[in-house]
Amino acid sequence: MSIKKLFLIAASAVLFTGCAMAPGGGGASAEPAVAAAAERLRLAMVDPTAAALGALVADDLSYGHSGGKVDTKASFIGDLLERKSDFVSITITDQAIKVVDNVAIVRHTLAADTNDSGKPGKVALKILGVWQKQGGEWKLLARQAVRITS
Repeated sequence: MSIKKLFLIAASAVLFTGCAMAPGGGGASAEPAVAAAAERLRLAMVDPTAAALGALVADDLSYGHSGGKVDTKASFIGDLLERKSDFVSITITDQAIKVVDNVAIVRHTLAADTNDSGKPGKVALKILGVWQKQGGEWKLLARQAVRITS
């Protein structure tokens, strides 16, 4: 076998291995779409409708609160619609998004004024959200909050 053929075989192997290992879509190009979905969720949590929330959260949602309660899709949406969980305003800062294939990890700081069951309050949280692309749309699959203490 000639050196030229050996080089071409080796170069082809490297090229095809690199292509096979490359992520299928997503990455930095998907970050704006994930950020837009996260913003739509922020808005829907302040002014909730069943349709808006239903379109943004996965059927398998696991929504962890800083106090330890874990909501499903039904309980998360229900509590917002019934104002048991009532966000008057939500401010998101320090957001970072990492997309790997059809999954996005979103971290941010959330500051909110609340009126849960008619009781005014404030919360400051660090949030980890896991979003998944389902049927061409980004949906919140899991979320965990940790209270910020000063």
